[in-house]
Amino acid sequence: MDRPVTAAELFDAIGSGYEDVFGRAPAVDRAVRYLLRALPPSSRVLDIGSGTGKPVAEELSSAGHRVTGLDVSPVMIDIARERVPAATFVHADVREWTSPPETWEAVCAFFPFLQMPRKDTEAVLADIARWLVPGGHFALVTVPRDVENESAEFFGRSFLVTSFAPEDLVRRVEAVGLEVTATHSEIFTADEPGTPPEEHLLITARRPA
Repeated sequence: MDRPVTAAELFDAIGSGYEDVFGRAPAVDRAVRYLLRALPPSSRVLDIGSGTGKPVAEELSSAGHRVTGLDVSPVMIDIARERVPAATFVHADVREWTSPPETWEAVCAFFPFLQMPRKDTEAVLADIARWLVPGGHFALVTVPRDVENESAEFFGRSFLVTSFAPEDLVRRVEAVGLEVTATHSEIFTADEPGTPPEEHLLITARRPA
């Protein structure tokens, strides 16, 4: 293929291999622990970029929360429905998906913004702020870099990466009216030969009550 692959094409091709290599990134585990502590029983949780459903949807639904996962990859949706039957999974691009305001006690977004233009990330962040109930929680994990449409390779496939420097992303979360409660950064090395270490940034935030 001469052109970079789309997010759907990339993750259709990777399938369950993603979980084997990246499924338990410590920053994601830290975010899940935060949500498990913070959420009231039977909370409604939207998981944007839900992948295989593990560990995020699986652990939150096992704790009694009502999880809906969105993913652009139909292959990932099929895997998640099989592996995490307690959650609901929807094949959709969050940029084209709608939710009533004040529907979710929590929204999590672990790496889905890396293949979105910056203007789309800003629009989705504004949507998330509207979708959260007052006092609702937001957890975001990404690879923070000041890049836009930079060519990268993942599992042997070429794609385009867009991201923000940490302080720029924090400002954009705050700009949509969310209160950033904490940030955490750490270096992660995937269990894949030849994959370089990368920084993972966790941002937690709340919609003011």
